[in-house]
Amino acid sequence: MGEFFKAELKDRFLQYALERKDYFEIQVLYDEFLRPNYSLHFVEKLIREIREYDSTLLDVMGGNGAEIFMLASTPKTYPFIEQGGFKDMHVKEEEKWDVFLNQLSGNRKLSKDEKVLLKKNSTSHQKEKTLLVFLVSAIAISFLFTLFSILKNAFLEPEYVPLDEFERKLEQVRLQHLQENERLSKELKEAKVIIDSLRSGIQQ
Repeated sequence: MGEFFKAELKDRFLQYALERKDYFEIQVLYDEFLRPNYSLHFVEKLIREIREYDSTLLDVMGGNGAEIFMLASTPKTYPFIEQGGFKDMHVKEEEKWDVFLNQLSGNRKLSKDEKVLLKKNSTSHQKEKTLLVFLVSAIAISFLFTLFSILKNAFLEPEYVPLDEFERKLEQVRLQHLQENERLSKELKEAKVIIDSLRSGIQQ
């Protein structure tokens, strides 16, 4: 089940609780929205995720040997739904990641398939790790191509090179290598700033 569908179900649970004026059994949500394709355990999982986000969105009572047995809305349920609920939160998070991916790609826009590949099995932490590996790999490949080009120009051309010219080119390679390291270090720092900024935006 996709994250968007899960977010929509959570909003439907909260909306149903608002429409009820009293406590109702969790079994009712299963019968109303998910029977017979999913289990009651999945309903309980979604209720726990709602409470992990904000324990005041639902009033939960245990009973009949179950931790979650009866449910009711709270004064905070309606304002949360009116502000867009979980579905709106999911859409905004996806928009943030689209912006971030476009920043990483520079002038080249990622294709739809590339975005799906990067985001398919990711939680927020997994996404950060995946994108960081992607960025470091791209920088490393850029560095290798640059280094190869320098070495090719310095040593691999089929011509006689005097000793003083050889030493001059060796020093040139060393200086260009230092400059390349400085450039890569700067790009990594910029990437860390972007990731930290995005993480702060998600947590808010």
